[in-house]
Amino acid sequence: MSAGRIPLHRFWQPRYWPTWLGVALLRLIVMLPHGTRLAVGRWLGRSMRRLLAKRREVAATNLALCFPQLSDSEREALEIRHFESLGMGVIELGITWWCPQDYIARIASLEGMEHVHAALDKGNGILMWSGHFATAELTGRMLEPEVPPIAAMYRPSENRLNDQIMRRCRGKSVSELITKSSVRTLIKALKANRPVWYAADQAYIGKGAVMAPFFSEPAMTNTAVSQIARVSKAAVVPFLPLRHGNGERYTLEFLPALEDFPGEDAEADAIRLNKLLESMIVRAPEQYYWVHRRFKGRPEDYADPYKSD
Repeated sequence: MSAGRIPLHRFWQPRYWPTWLGVALLRLIVMLPHGTRLAVGRWLGRSMRRLLAKRREVAATNLALCFPQLSDSEREALEIRHFESLGMGVIELGITWWCPQDYIARIASLEGMEHVHAALDKGNGILMWSGHFATAELTGRMLEPEVPPIAAMYRPSENRLNDQIMRRCRGKSVSELITKSSVRTLIKALKANRPVWYAADQAYIGKGAVMAPFFSEPAMTNTAVSQIARVSKAAVVPFLPLRHGNGERYTLEFLPALEDFPGEDAEADAIRLNKLLESMIVRAPEQYYWVHRRFKGRPEDYADPYKSD
């Protein structure tokens, strides 16, 4: 975790002041009672919806493509709940960083840990596979007492101060952050029988990308999960982090390791994973990350749904 570590006092320049202010405000909000701070999060989310017009339009487009069976008013209500969920996710980020482990244990519970232990007993590591859900940051803290040190795939932030803060705070629950270019490090962690947290559900147009349906809409999909599982022999164990109600409690639910995975066809594997992710999303659709342009990068013969966004 020390690689790339820069002393925070070096980030004194005015361009970093908004980040310092945001972190300070988040630290103060986390000190409030749980219900109050999450109410602040919902207010923050509604404010984000008003201010971030582009993201609001992306979310609306995604929801229209993925839930055509809903009426316009139902999708708008879902969109509002989604932004409220994003706002609560910001507050939960602070909870993850600064609340003690005994508090995390009181508000969160683990389900399906037998699947994790069974996979670890095989000795080939675990690829903990999921999607981008609002409560995902709590995952490491919830698992901390139960499994060997977790490694996690990580995309560095363009804001260097934000990146350094994230590295330090995630270090409380994740033993190693692995960038997408460090595939050898990822394989090494799996071969050491460690759990690696991996989410590959966003639009991908690089080498090995395939077109696979996501809620029946063609989407550029990453096949890296199949490739990593084939090379490392690691078990792929899906999991779903969920917030219940307005954050009264949280669960981290593990499903059985995928059988006969990877298969012979990477595209078939991608379709299988997308279907599995859909089954997770529909349980709490507002908690998925709909502000991402999931259907970008498709071939020219497909319409760009975000062209007017």
